Amino acid sequence: MGRSQELSDSKRGPVIGCHLCNKSIHEISLLLNIPRSTVSGIITKWKQLGTTATQSGVSA
Repeated sequence: MGRSQELSDSKRGPVIGCHLCNKSIHEISLLLNIPRSTVSGIITKWKQLGTTATQSGVSA
């Protein structure tokens, strides 16, 4: 199965909101109908960068 389109900001925000309310990755996945790997990636990126915004392909 190939990669699908990137998740919109309107879907990423609720993932972080649920995470801050102590929902598990599994619970968030079921609630928002998003794969667990995607939920985990969003939360990890948010913890590392402090944002869920997409980054351009430019590297530092």
